[in-house]
Amino acid sequence: VQLQASGGGLVQPGGSLRLSCAASGSSFNIPVMGWYRQAPGKQRELVATASTTGTKNYADSVKGRFTISRDNAANTVYLQMNSLEPEDTAVYYCTAGSKWYARDFWGQGTQVTVSS
Repeated sequence: VQLQASGGGLVQPGGSLRLSCAASGSSFNIPVMGWYRQAPGKQRELVATASTTGTKNYADSVKGRFTISRDNAANTVYLQMNSLEPEDTAVYYCTAGSKWYARDFWGQGTQVTVSS
């Protein structure tokens, strides 16, 4: 499974960005897709995951601001990020897997920078 993420960039605090990730190389619906992030000097952390059954998980730090969604037929996952804060600055990785934490496959990462 290959994952191709896009949509990162530079945004001011309070702004919005939408990340997209398309999976290829799989002939079936991937059970769980999600997003992780890694800020400079910090460990990689789960941001959000979504299953084909509609179950979603979010990190406490992004609840109410970020929304994950999926197009199951297209094996594509999105992350709508609103009310962005400087603390959201990180490299965001698209992931996929069979468990709720979706860590079997990783994309290349896309940079999100929140700064004025």
